[in-house]
Amino acid sequence: MIDTHTHLYSEQFDNDRAEAIQRAIDKGVEQFFLPAIDSETHRKMLDLEAQYPDKIHAMMGLHPCSVQPESWEKELLIVETWLKNRPFCAIGEIGIDLYWDKSTLDIQVKAFEQQIDWAIEKDLPIVIHTRDSFDETFEVLERKKHRKLRGIFHCFSGNLEQAQHAIDLNFILGIGGVVTFKNGKIDQFLNQIPLDKIVLETDSPYLPPVPFRGKRNESAYLDLVAGKLVDVYKKDFAEINQVTTENALRVFSKLPK
Repeated sequence: MIDTHTHLYSEQFDNDRAEAIQRAIDKGVEQFFLPAIDSETHRKMLDLEAQYPDKIHAMMGLHPCSVQPESWEKELLIVETWLKNRPFCAIGEIGIDLYWDKSTLDIQVKAFEQQIDWAIEKDLPIVIHTRDSFDETFEVLERKKHRKLRGIFHCFSGNLEQAQHAIDLNFILGIGGVVTFKNGKIDQFLNQIPLDKIVLETDSPYLPPVPFRGKRNESAYLDLVAGKLVDVYKKDFAEINQVTTENALRVFSKLPK
């Protein structure tokens, strides 16, 4: 299995990071993809990647919640510098979040568009964070439509129409713990989405699947997400594992050497 979205460098793993990674490996998770947040955590993320070069792969980008009036332009310069200095597997996580702060929409859109431009220039996938902002996110993607623009709608929690819109724009859906929630709703229509448009993720330490809600999430719980997809798609675990792994490797086809 591949965890396409995990914040293993988070301080929530400071006391048992190596153990958490080993638990995931023991469960069959072979690759881990780390989304960037902002310059405060770049070093921890990249140091962790350096410790596990064959298993852990870093992205680079500015999270929409870190797009703040006093610092976003400086943060983007830091992202740009990193992208010039070394290869990354993707640009992410980037996007629009209107759950926490609607007042920064204008600069969130500017930061999102700039990072999309870099992704197209470097032929890299993007990993999109969208919360309470599907319409705004789609507006940007339609405006920036390009044959090289592709990637993952991370932690997809929209409806069937939004899922299809994302797929039509050359994106696939990152499915995590939300699929196991009683009120998550995506399990009610996910079987109408082709399995080759799905990748697995945990978003650890956030959004743990049932039965671990309220606790710290970790990559070892990826099998619970895959297990739910067994029920949703009526396919065996091995097929869910194989297809979603192939999908992830297709998205992240330009892994740094």
